[in-house]
Amino acid sequence: MIAIIDYGMGNLYSIKNAFEKTGADVRIVTDANAFKDADAIVIPGVGAFDSAMKKIAPLKQDILDVVKSGTPFMGICLGMQVLFDKSAEGKAPGLGMLSGNVVKLPKTVLSPQIGWNELKIKKHISLLDGISDGDFFYFVHSYYCAPKDKPLVAASVEYGTDVTAVVAQDNICGLQFHPEKSGPKGLAILTNFAGSVKC
Repeated sequence: MIAIIDYGMGNLYSIKNAFEKTGADVRIVTDANAFKDADAIVIPGVGAFDSAMKKIAPLKQDILDVVKSGTPFMGICLGMQVLFDKSAEGKAPGLGMLSGNVVKLPKTVLSPQIGWNELKIKKHISLLDGISDGDFFYFVHSYYCAPKDKPLVAASVEYGTDVTAVVAQDNICGLQFHPEKSGPKGLAILTNFAGSVKC
């Protein structure tokens, strides 16, 4: 079972429906008891960093414990940003699962970035099986992740600077774009993630 954490801000049902198209058993959960036995965890995201962390904070240690046990974990958009230490968008600490900060898009480009952008693959990971350089994905964001460890970055896009689009480390991955809004290629990534989950 893939547990999607409901913290009151995510685009829950669109990501749930997208995962269900892959054949996965998906449930929306609101408390730690509901995701402790999950085969994988997803934090989707739309909204502001501090507001999200205020809702997620009571679950923080439970999330860290489950991820430490090796459970596959995916963060999407804001859900990816909260994996890092902190964000220029607010003052609340993030989950600190990945080392680095979240920074604002350059002043030279329109913010938020809304629309399709072309992926540049930095390294092969199984999550990106079937995805090629130049494939387009749908973004809606004003901030992006700046990992301290550059090998974390599996793919990026160009938007005034090299914007981190996909990160991966052990059982943790993050997507800055919305796979559920990215057509067949987005669905392929969710299929890859669901396929890696041992249910």
